[in-house]
Amino acid sequence: MDATPLLRGLALGFSVAAPVGPIGLLCIRRTLAEGRARGLATGLGAATADACYGAVAAFGLSAISGLLLAGQGPLRLLGGLFLCYLGYRTARTPPAQQAAAGGGRGLWGAYFSTFGLTLTNPLTILSFGVLFAGLGLAGTGDYGTAAALVGGVALGSAAWWLLLTTVVDLLRGRVAGPWLQWINRVAGLAVAGFGLWILASLLG
Repeated sequence: MDATPLLRGLALGFSVAAPVGPIGLLCIRRTLAEGRARGLATGLGAATADACYGAVAAFGLSAISGLLLAGQGPLRLLGGLFLCYLGYRTARTPPAQQAAAGGGRGLWGAYFSTFGLTLTNPLTILSFGVLFAGLGLAGTGDYGTAAALVGGVALGSAAWWLLLTTVVDLLRGRVAGPWLQWINRVAGLAVAGFGLWILASLLG
C-alpha cells in the first residue's frame, strides 16, 4: 500500500490546524483553566470538522461543496454570533480552582461546540480544495487515495491539538489564579474580536 497520500494528508491536516485562530485560543484557554482533557476535546472537535471538509474536497463532492459555499453567509453569521457569545462567556468566567472532571457532558460539550463552530466556516473546503488540487489529488476518482488523504488530515489535525494541549498543560502548573483571570479576559476579548470581524466582513 502506498503511504504517500496518508503522509501528505498528515502534513496538510497539521498545517491547516496549526495557525492560532479562535479555536486555538479556546483550546489554550480551556486547557489552562479546565485541564488537558477539556482542551484536547476542544481540539478534536475541530479536527473532526477538518476531516469532514477534507472528505468533501478529496472525494470531489461538488454538490455538497457548492451547497455549503452558497449558504456560507448564514453559516458565517451563526459562527460570528457564536464566537461573540463564547468570547463574552470566556471573559466573564472566573478561573477554575482545579481541572474539570475528565468525562461526561463537559468533554462532549467542548467537542461538539468546536465541531459545530468549525463547520460554520465552509471556506475551509476551498483551502483543502486548493491544496489537494495543487497536489493533483482532488476528485481523482481513486477512493482509496481519497480515504487515505482524509485519514491523514484527521490524524495530522489531531496531532497538532495533542501537541498544543500537552505543551500548554506542562505550563499550567506555573500559571497562578490572577494570571488565569487575565488569560480568560484576553482570550475572551480575542475570540469575541474574531466574531466581530466575521460579522463585519458580512457587511462589506
